[in-house]
Amino acid sequence: QAQLVESGGGLVQPGGSLRLSCAAASGSTLDYIAMAWFRQAPGKGREGVAYISQDGGTTWYADSVKGRFAISRDNARKTMYLQMNSLKPEDTGVYYCAAASRVIATMYPFDVHSYDSWGQGTQVTVSS
Repeated sequence: QAQLVESGGGLVQPGGSLRLSCAAASGSTLDYIAMAWFRQAPGKGREGVAYISQDGGTTWYADSVKGRFAISRDNARKTMYLQMNSLKPEDTGVYYCAAASRVIATMYPFDVHSYDSWGQGTQVTVSS
């Protein structure tokens, strides 16, 4: 399993932007069938936000972030990104990156059980 490290979280005002990064730790790769970003708000379960295929050709988004968030990956740099624009208070939560080695992730991209490796999470707070 890869060691994944998220960064880029922080406090931002509504309408602002942040870019999250998820890097494979030294000695690990991003050679996974699929990767995704999930988030968890206080008192709620972990929900899928964005998904990207191994070659980056397929992306899916939760309805709540469509048109505002963009997922991408740079396999050469072993890094995945989540560009978040027009942030809202309801986007607040801990954001986790996840990697899947099984094909099931392509069928259930926002199911936490589809993923093998997880990062430690990075806090995103949207507040004035």
